Amino acid sequence: MTILITGGAGFIGSNFIFYLLEHHPEDRIVCLDKLTYAGNLATLAPILNDPRFRFVQGDICDSAVVEQIFTVEKPHIVVNFAAESHVDRSIADPQVFLQTNILGTATLLESCRKYGVERFHQISTDEVYGDLPLDRLDLQFTEASPLCPHSPYSSSKAAADLLTLSYHRTYGLPVTISRCSNNYGPYQYPEKLIPLMFTRAVSDQPLPIYGNGLNVRDWIYVEDHCSAVDLILRKGKVGEVYNIGGNCEISNLVLVKRLLHSLGKSEDLITYVADRKGHDLRYAICSDKLQTELGWHPQTDFADGLRQTIRWYQDHPDWWCPLLNS
Repeated sequence: MTILITGGAGFIGSNFIFYLLEHHPEDRIVCLDKLTYAGNLATLAPILNDPRFRFVQGDICDSAVVEQIFTVEKPHIVVNFAAESHVDRSIADPQVFLQTNILGTATLLESCRKYGVERFHQISTDEVYGDLPLDRLDLQFTEASPLCPHSPYSSSKAAADLLTLSYHRTYGLPVTISRCSNNYGPYQYPEKLIPLMFTRAVSDQPLPIYGNGLNVRDWIYVEDHCSAVDLILRKGKVGEVYNIGGNCEISNLVLVKRLLHSLGKSEDLITYVADRKGHDLRYAICSDKLQTELGWHPQTDFADGLRQTIRWYQDHPDWWCPLLNS
């Protein structure tokens, strides 16, 4: 089976490619990535000469590039990881998010419809649901929760989800969607919370935390996310949305303190900065549907996952140091 992975030089996409090559050696992977600032070809260096893998540099908005891949490679499955994903950047420059996340998804869907793929899977986010109050821990997002995005980023992802579902209803395109909570692990670009705090802490630089740091996120180790997507591709029901959560809600402040403790650094490095515009309070994902219907469960405890992640960044400064000045 040939699987086209878009955005495969990014954080989650690259981890998913590694996961597929390890667990499904019979499959062939084609990666399409524009190599923006967050796409790093060095991440894929270990597999560039693997006969089961092909890399193509290109934009999912470029219909000619996408068409050529479909014509030559004839993918059975398409998994769309390609996205602009950093909320702060979407607030500063929304247009590029609308272009990539909505129009790029539209380009892929149209080629999937034209060439009759067996499955198009859209990688989405829990942020499309909006946020939850900090004082209602009984509340979680389910697949039936209304979409209520609060940032240009999450709004563009919600639009892409709706467009994907419309292609299933209108054209009968076999699609699935997964909405995942905050990922962490190897190869994450240093603008994201955990690698940002790590790279600053090891250099004894101030660690900026938005507002009071009480905003809560549900964290999942990236390999657990990959296993869930793989399961949805092979056993998930067409036309369905699946939530993927780590059952690990932690405030930003507590997380940063844990990271500092792990590194033997002082909490005095923490500094509070003006809050992000429209900052969501709390995300909490209910994965009961995925667990009940497909038997998936996260395997990585947060303490173990954080320890593994910290060790990876300690062992790979050659990967992240060049990105600090990019």
